[in-house]
Amino acid sequence: MGSVSTYIVVFCAAMRRSYPPEFRQRIIELVRKGRTPESLAEQFEPMAQTIRNWLAQADRDAGQRPDGLTTDECEELRRLRRENKTLREEREILKKAAAWFAKETGSIPSKDSSS
Repeated sequence: MGSVSTYIVVFCAAMRRSYPPEFRQRIIELVRKGRTPESLAEQFEPMAQTIRNWLAQADRDAGQRPDGLTTDECEELRRLRRENKTLREEREILKKAAAWFAKETGSIPSKDSSS
């Protein structure tokens, strides 16, 4: 079994299916009114487990389940990971540029410099 962070990444990625939010919400309402995920899966396209996942995520978003990230938290996590990746790439570029300029000018900054 994978780590919690692996589970969160996989779960958040799975949330990005192409079903419109209105459709998901309607399915969730039908489950809460007594329909089973299995019966809805037969009638509509999503699998029963997908419907159960939507229900669990809706409960997390409503603060009724503490066992995972809310939709907003998943979106923020994705945004922060993208930003972190960009910052790492920019740092690598700056490191290479600094090394190139140091080589071209023949000066190598000391380790104590903050530039």
